[in-house]
Amino acid sequence: MPDLLLELRSEEIPARMQRQAAGELKKRVTDALVDAGLTYEGAREYFTPRRLTLDIHGLTARSADVREERKGPRVGAPEKALEGFLRGAGLADISEAQIQSDPKKGDFYVAIIEKPGRDAEEIIRDVMPGIIRNFPWPKSMRWGAASAKPGSLRWVRPLQSIVCTFGTEIEETRVIDFEIDGIIASNVTYGHRFHAPEAFTVKRFADYAAGLEKAYVVLDAERRKEIIRQDAANLAFANGLEVVEDEGLLDEVAGLVEYPQVLLGEFEEAFLEIPDEITRLTIKTNQKCFVTRKTGEDRLTNRFILVANIAATDGGKEIRHGNGKVVRARLSDALHFWHIDQRDLPDLEMLQSSAEKFGLDLKKPLDQRMAKLDALNVTFHAKLGSQGDRVARIRALAEKLAPIVGADAAEVDRAVVLAKADLRTEAVGEFPELQGAMGRKYAILQGESEDVAAAIEEHYKPLGPSDVVPRGKVSLTVALADKLDTLTGFWSIDEKPTGSGDPYALRRAALGVIRIILERGVRLPLLSIFDDRDLLSFFHDRFKVYLRDLGARHDLIDAVLGSDADDLEVVARRVEALTKFLDSEDGKNLLAGEKRASQLLAAEEKKKTRIAVTVDPALFELDAEKALYAAIEAAVEKAKAASASEDYFAAMEALSTLRAPVDTFFTDVLVNAEDEAVRANRLALLAMIREATGTVADFSKISG
Repeated sequence: MPDLLLELRSEEIPARMQRQAAGELKKRVTDALVDAGLTYEGAREYFTPRRLTLDIHGLTARSADVREERKGPRVGAPEKALEGFLRGAGLADISEAQIQSDPKKGDFYVAIIEKPGRDAEEIIRDVMPGIIRNFPWPKSMRWGAASAKPGSLRWVRPLQSIVCTFGTEIEETRVIDFEIDGIIASNVTYGHRFHAPEAFTVKRFADYAAGLEKAYVVLDAERRKEIIRQDAANLAFANGLEVVEDEGLLDEVAGLVEYPQVLLGEFEEAFLEIPDEITRLTIKTNQKCFVTRKTGEDRLTNRFILVANIAATDGGKEIRHGNGKVVRARLSDALHFWHIDQRDLPDLEMLQSSAEKFGLDLKKPLDQRMAKLDALNVTFHAKLGSQGDRVARIRALAEKLAPIVGADAAEVDRAVVLAKADLRTEAVGEFPELQGAMGRKYAILQGESEDVAAAIEEHYKPLGPSDVVPRGKVSLTVALADKLDTLTGFWSIDEKPTGSGDPYALRRAALGVIRIILERGVRLPLLSIFDDRDLLSFFHDRFKVYLRDLGARHDLIDAVLGSDADDLEVVARRVEALTKFLDSEDGKNLLAGEKRASQLLAAEEKKKTRIAVTVDPALFELDAEKALYAAIEAAVEKAKAASASEDYFAAMEALSTLRAPVDTFFTDVLVNAEDEAVRANRLALLAMIREATGTVADFSKISG
């Protein structure tokens, strides 16, 4: 079966767009071919900074013939119905239709529509121009003389050539020569723009990839990544260093080069005074380079890994020099920021009021920055006030939370008032992703305790499902207060997540609270912090997702999670106990007995049969009734005692003793006795079973 090779070669495609664009090209082309009646065995996309490539193998050479019978109106139907049928079927006259008979509906018209198959080459030639012209680049441009014409081609960067070949492995491939704005598809492509700019012809994917390799182009992005990863590691090792891994940067750099060449750059050791986080971000952001450290050590060195796109004749000396020059300039700026942040602000007398409000010490640089943040009245949200207002709210919340978490109140308060101070530092102004981390460093420099410094950095955590949860009690308290303030604040102004939209990351904040509660065993009744059932319901939704991701059954979560449940740590433990219990024979037996009682009771409730409010032992006629009543009372007493000590598995085990007396009851006792009082009393006994099991879970929500 034939293969299709497609290459769209252009000037440099931004690295962040390449992978998605290649995937989109594959989807659009394969969808169009399948819609046209073709099939294929497999397809794979490739991308470099200058080309998108698609290899489709096992493509059928021709679409199948199609024969369709389209049923029309009955014979003698109104003229308008006939006209609509003819238009839809593509017939010129009703005489072109056939007449078929139905014993019940009579005679009706049928159009026989036959569409002959088409050659794959014809289909490809038809669909490709539209796919390329309508390709959904986030940003695109026009260029050249054709750009002045209406409807001219738009592409992310000027499109330079198109390769489109088709054929089997045993025959000569053919060029499918469609044209777009003067660019005619051919079998000619080009290699590396500096090392091998000459044209060469290709037939199918295998010789295309091999030809690019000879022309200094590594087509496969994953292979480029591995070349960079391995060469960087080897070069670092040879110099007694190791590369600080950065998968995101590796992806980006692999999208910047077609022929990766790894070199080692250097800057002055004096710049190592700058915190590693700033150095790493400066070098990464401005030069797309990797930093290094000595093998087995944590601190960065003054040497960095850079990746060039050419094999320089001087061994890379000029490239290293040029990169080093830029890195030095950027690190010089960073060093300036670092020093400025440790100096006094020039307008301290204007910050006195803010300092008094938050108990700040204006002799300390970080305190000055917090006072400045408040004095400037920097807006947090138009309806929620300034950053200073927000810190005041978090401070009040943290005061309530500190005894619950068991944290030192004074340490918590100090951490809260400094938590947002680094937003006014030069370092965070340049690199917003360093907020928290820089606050911690500046806090240590001015003599804050390790717990306070850690809380300043960690109160943002966890930032996502894979991020760690804070450990220290001060950090936990401030993190909870920060996230709960965000949630209660935005709920109060009716700014809630809708569908996939969550501009204020409220789902992430709720998940952060849930993870802190569960992973650190914090007993925090949420309704003691806020009185908002709608917000509690939002927490329940995120809580269910979290537990299901951990493997909990949705029905068991629903069985335990009541609408007013606000101690999520207790709910999680009950779900865990219920899961374990229902895996045992006792659990399965209790579930079966409870469902039997509940189903009979529900049937009678539906019929509005009278059920006694309480059980009257004087109305018992059989030993099975007496035994079940005694068993329920004993089991409930034990279950309540176990629940009070939060041994939920023991509570369920206590209730499991009901299965035998329940079975005996249903064997020996006719619930629907003729005597109305006896019947009502027996139904009340079944209600006792439902109420007893309801103390640990709503068994009606458990499947099985």
